[in-house]
Amino acid sequence: MDRAAGAGCARKPLRRPLQALFVVPYPHDTVPGQRFRYEQWLRLLPAGAIDVDVRPLLSPQAFATLYQPGAVSKLAGTAAGLARRVRDVATAGRYDVAFVFREAFALGPPLIEMLLERRIPVVYDFDDAIFVGDTSAANRSLAGLKWPQKVSRIVAGATTTSVGNDWLAEWARRHSDRVEVLPTTIDTDVYQPRPRPQREIVRLGWSGSPTTIKHLHTVDGALRRLLADLPVELTVVGDATYTLPGAGPAGDRVSAKAWSAATEVDDVSSFDIGIMPLPDDGWSRGKCGLKGLQYLSLGVATVMSPVGVNTGIITPGENGFLATGEDEWVETVACLVEDEVLRRKVGEAGRQTVVDRFSGREWAPRFLDVLERAASSPKR
Repeated sequence: MDRAAGAGCARKPLRRPLQALFVVPYPHDTVPGQRFRYEQWLRLLPAGAIDVDVRPLLSPQAFATLYQPGAVSKLAGTAAGLARRVRDVATAGRYDVAFVFREAFALGPPLIEMLLERRIPVVYDFDDAIFVGDTSAANRSLAGLKWPQKVSRIVAGATTTSVGNDWLAEWARRHSDRVEVLPTTIDTDVYQPRPRPQREIVRLGWSGSPTTIKHLHTVDGALRRLLADLPVELTVVGDATYTLPGAGPAGDRVSAKAWSAATEVDDVSSFDIGIMPLPDDGWSRGKCGLKGLQYLSLGVATVMSPVGVNTGIITPGENGFLATGEDEWVETVACLVEDEVLRRKVGEAGRQTVVDRFSGREWAPRFLDVLERAASSPKR
């Protein structure tokens, strides 16, 4: 073939994948925020779309002690993380963009973020009201070093800030006009409804972590009444130490287990009714509804507190229910316990809500677009 004959078939040069540095707090596949935001989206992007170097602050060994009592070992792990962060800053110029999830360093002012801003465009992402401040009981002694006030400075300095809901966006826009909303999403190919066995007892379920178990305790009174009066059992996933104070003989129908990535979908699928109680406070209003979205995606009939983004996810009586106060929690859950057809109807509608509005496959390209637009932004 001569040059003229082949001219019309000339291929365009392949676009170089985006080179991205991911500066994150925790090891891979360990915490919900990372798993259901960037880890999921990266997995759902086409091969070759992005070349990512993920740099966690904590090693797996340091993470294993994070929620255990004592501060000495945690400080040692954090100090090692600081040394890694210094190296991350030194090598940041190799990349097109940096993605910072929640914070680059856990303690003190935002020095690492400020140094990164000088070298590379930064996309700053958070999915909780971390500017309010919320410290687990195991880390209470370090609360004074957390500096939640630094979040506004990081937002102001970032090329783009991405957040999980409109309430967080409203706060972030007080400090920057470069804010995007990327809701926390579900991989609906993995989270698929399973058949539920026929049984005489109805399973209420809650899924979370040791740091959020306090939210479940806000409905202790309702749970005691439900267990005493109805053929129900309560299964808690995420805190193996959970007990229901004052449950009496009904406590035999309460079980708890630790979270496991290998069994998470099966565990939540086993619920007939999923519950997501929350207090109405600043921290809870910033949450992104992940527990509820997990239940809904698996076709589990869902009851949530009408707090924050939950009111935008649930249309009461159609794809789930909202409840506030002990009596309303008892009445709403009891109605679902006694009506299997209603459970199935709202479960199917809940699944469709996630497919239509919160599918990870649909939102992953938008995440990549945010990174690419930040990388190509004029230097500020």
